[in-house]
Amino acid sequence: MKNSIIKSDYQTLIYTLRGYKVMLDFDLAILYGVETKRLKEQVRRNITRFPKDFMFVLNKDEIDNLRSQFATSSWGGIRYAPMAFTEQGVAMLSSVLNSEKAIKINIEIMRAFADYRALIIRNKDFGKELQLLDEKINQIFKFLLEKIDALRGQQLDESRNKIGYKKSE
Repeated sequence: MKNSIIKSDYQTLIYTLRGYKVMLDFDLAILYGVETKRLKEQVRRNITRFPKDFMFVLNKDEIDNLRSQFATSSWGGIRYAPMAFTEQGVAMLSSVLNSEKAIKINIEIMRAFADYRALIIRNKDFGKELQLLDEKINQIFKFLLEKIDALRGQQLDESRNKIGYKKSE
């Protein structure tokens, strides 16, 4: 199990599941300094605060898919399916885990979600720029190849001494 998570690593704890960006209960428990069991307990006691777009429990396929993304499982032997919390669910956690540490960590996590969204937007813009650059490079190469072909055609038409061996008949 992970003992600590560095602040800059928060974004690496954000996964995409069911079309949502989520964080998993065991990672959040480490961040908040509580046992996963206690975090889940508080969520169940306040379940009305966590609609399906705030929190959901992973199904077997999702668990297997996430495990396959890791070379070795850092999850250990989990007995219960993890809970996945969307950004709104993480924000709601700070109200059920009412401690100074939970509030401070929550602020950092919200910033990580915001940074993650900004990174995705920048990557989309970067992708568009790369595509435009690729198109320009293709046009330049096409132009150069046409010019090279034209020069080759001119060279073939010119009469010149041929180099090579003469075949004896």
